[in-house]
Amino acid sequence: MSRIGRLPIAIPGGVKIDKTGAHVKVTGPKGSLEASFDPRIGINVAASEIVVVRPNDRPEFRAKHGMTRAILNNMVTGVTTGFERVLEIQGVGYRAAMQGSNLTLQVGYSHPVVVEPPTGISFAVDNLTTIKVLGIDKCLVGQVAADVRSWRKPEPYKGKGIRYKGEQVRRKEGKSGGKK
Repeated sequence: MSRIGRLPIAIPGGVKIDKTGAHVKVTGPKGSLEASFDPRIGINVAASEIVVVRPNDRPEFRAKHGMTRAILNNMVTGVTTGFERVLEIQGVGYRAAMQGSNLTLQVGYSHPVVVEPPTGISFAVDNLTTIKVLGIDKCLVGQVAADVRSWRKPEPYKGKGIRYKGEQVRRKEGKSGGKK
């Protein structure tokens, strides 16, 4: 039995679950999310919890069991508390700023890079070097954070670039002297 898939998902107050066939819509204080799942995986919605069950132990159902439960849990968490990814900018002259709802990055190019947030995502800049990507869809928050990071990935010699908070960049030594 899947260790993740067998755990029930608690439904907090203020969250409404609408299940029609294999389509689930979760509505909460921060918004609503929808997803369609494999109709052969059972999703049982009770008054206070959601339980995901699989029909048998075939490998395809075992793989989808835990994934279905994890996606449902992320949907419930997203509409109640939301998700955030924090990015840090390191480098001389590298900085971020907000221009309306758009994120403007100065990361070593001859021009500023303007990043428009997709629907459901917002940016926040705490100081000039910390960016927060906020939203209710965990997958979309992670993808947008990866897209922002891809504008200037951290390089291994000086460590300059955009990195996730707490990310360790493996540093290289650089050129050594001549042969001895």
